[in-house]
Amino acid sequence: MPRPSKPLISRSVAVAAALEIIDTEGLESFSLPRLAKHIGVQAPSLYYHFADKSELMAAVATQVIGEAALPRRKPGPDWAEYFVTLGLNFRQAILRHRNAAPVLLEALPRTVLLRRYEDAAQFLTASGVPTGLHVQILDGMERLALGAVLTEAVRAPSSRATIFPNVDPVSEPAMAQALAANDRSSKRLYEEMIRSFLHGVMREAGSIPIESAARSA
Repeated sequence: MPRPSKPLISRSVAVAAALEIIDTEGLESFSLPRLAKHIGVQAPSLYYHFADKSELMAAVATQVIGEAALPRRKPGPDWAEYFVTLGLNFRQAILRHRNAAPVLLEALPRTVLLRRYEDAAQFLTASGVPTGLHVQILDGMERLALGAVLTEAVRAPSSRATIFPNVDPVSEPAMAQALAANDRSSKRLYEEMIRSFLHGVMREAGSIPIESAARSA
């Protein structure tokens, strides 16, 4: 379908409206005609900014990721905390838009994050982390964050006692005991998962220790 010669709406308005529909009505309710009606234009008007629905969904995914603020931390021996904070900010942004979680999995191209990866790689360099570990850290952080947070987003919110739901103390006594002994929330478990990953990379590489590892040992 050809795009109109002049835009009737801005790209940012369309993306914000699409995210609003997904947040309030669910991803299954979203369509280009539904979006056009929501912002008071005809569907062809959307094609000025987007070639198709896939391009719009990529823009929605980018919008959600953009809400995850970059940490304000100087490079140094506690560099791992930069990534802990970045991971927590990412988690907060995703859980703010739970219905959009599948969009990130399907529509977020890795190229969108290249600028952030470049910033993170420069931070690692300035912190003295060997360059040979940068790809392992950045790729691992992406996989860990996307896997953990998107899984959490599509599940019902849980407490420490219901992180594993519907555990029967009679038929699953070991799991029941584990849940009773757990003192960490989903957020804290995720936070410690990031630290464990980063500390493990450095230990296996025989590289300089992370300063925060001594504090948490």
